[in-house]
Amino acid sequence: MLLPPFTFGPSGQILFGRGRGQEAAGLVAGMARRVVLVHGRDPARAAWLVEGLRAEGVTVSAVACPGEPTLPLLEEALASARAARPDAVVAIGGGAAIDLGKALAALIPQESAPLDHLEVVGRGLPLARDPLPCIALPTTAGTGAEVTKNAVVGVPEHRRKVSLRDPRMVPRLAIVDPALTDGLPRAVTLASGLDALTQVIEPYLSARANPFTDALCRAAIPLALPALATLMAREDADARDAMAFVSLSGGLALAHAGLGVVHGLAGPIGGLSDAPHGAVCGALLPHALDALAARAEPGSPLAARVAEVRAIVGAALGVAPDDAQAALAAFARASGLPGLVALGVARDDFATLADMAATSSSMKASAIAFTPAELVALLDAAA
Repeated sequence: MLLPPFTFGPSGQILFGRGRGQEAAGLVAGMARRVVLVHGRDPARAAWLVEGLRAEGVTVSAVACPGEPTLPLLEEALASARAARPDAVVAIGGGAAIDLGKALAALIPQESAPLDHLEVVGRGLPLARDPLPCIALPTTAGTGAEVTKNAVVGVPEHRRKVSLRDPRMVPRLAIVDPALTDGLPRAVTLASGLDALTQVIEPYLSARANPFTDALCRAAIPLALPALATLMAREDADARDAMAFVSLSGGLALAHAGLGVVHGLAGPIGGLSDAPHGAVCGALLPHALDALAARAEPGSPLAARVAEVRAIVGAALGVAPDDAQAALAAFARASGLPGLVALGVARDDFATLADMAATSSSMKASAIAFTPAELVALLDAAA
């Protein structure tokens, strides 16, 4: 069988391992003398890095990202970041903070406004100038944003989440230190972990899957649920390490093979509600696997891959492959994950969400072209 054509890259340097965050200040100092540092809601979690950078003689201007980036937040942050005249942007936090950092690194050198470059609701223009170097340190294990080429931005006026996207937006340096995720709240661990699981399953089932992404996903999928189940019971360094690897693998895989129906729906849901992205993905994933199993042509490569995923999930949860999706949904609920309605997604929006999903970038990689009625049924099942 001939291998399919594919493209892999670009990619920045990746440092992975427990304790590697301690290398960050010296490495950043070798790249820049003035930085904008984007952190999450709690600045105390980034204080060690700020202190380390200043000890290296780096001037640091801090920008807070208290939630998922929106266009107003981006515009406000961009004004202060440009005034600081940085040489680079450092982003430390969850996927939201890293996305804001990537967006700032991309936009600071431009003379244009953010809307000129946003997809769907903006003009989608390419960046006229190279972004600043971006250095990313994830403190959650979920999105893999430290190795992707886009930043997701909410646009409240349009009730949409859209991307700022450019191959040059991949962070120059990603430092993935699982120790930075130690002690995360249980709910954050669950939601981000289920997002990470989704992001190694969807690229594996994608129409754009290739041998490189397959290798990443096959190594990561079996690690995710055992590690996540351990973390639902107790804090465990090995399980944190495993989830950090799963998240990183998912970021690399989705950047090169795309996603699918879960993220095709999750994007519009994020625009119409305040539901956390990872929790939405976790609620949708079992029912998306059901839908893919039902639609995959018997004997097809997709059917074989869905069966493989079901077997891995079933083995991790101690059930037969045919019961894997139900067991996954039960595990998520028993661990405290609400359904879509409890997360704030209105049933009255289901038909609109199905229509919006049809034009989402993630849906373009789906191996199955789901009908609006099928998408509504999937939302109903996850409600």
